Amino acid sequence: VQLQASGGGLVQTGDSLRLSCTASGRTFSNYIVGWFRQAAGKEREFVAAISRSGSSTYYADSVKGRFTISRDNAKNTVYLQMNSLKPEDTAVYYCAADRSLYFTSGMKNGMDYWGKGTQVTVSS
Repeated sequence: VQLQASGGGLVQTGDSLRLSCTASGRTFSNYIVGWFRQAAGKEREFVAAISRSGSSTYYADSVKGRFTISRDNAKNTVYLQMNSLKPEDTAVYYCAADRSLYFTSGMKNGMDYWGKGTQVTVSS
C-alpha cells in the first residue's frame, strides 16, 4: 500500500489543523493506520492509531483530548484532526499502515508501511 500524508502547514498556538493520509494500491480497510511524528533532533514518536473498521482509536498521552483520528474507508483516507495546537506539536507528521488484525502496543514503535511526511509548525 502507498501512503501520502498532506495538510500540514504553519499555524499559531491554539489553532487547528487537519491532516489527511490517502492510500492506494491495496484494500485500505485491511490495514490499521497510525500517525507518528518526529521533531527536529528527536526520535520519532507515536501519535495515534485507528483500527481497520474505525471503531477503535488509540492516542499518545500528549495528544489525548486534543487530537482525533478517524477514517473513511470508502475514500481510502485517514484523518488527524488536531486542535489546541502547541509549539511542542511542531514536527514532521507521518502516516503508516499495518496489516495486523488488531492494534498492539508494539505498533507504537513502527508499522509495516510508511508514507512521506508533512510538516506541521506551530508558532508561539
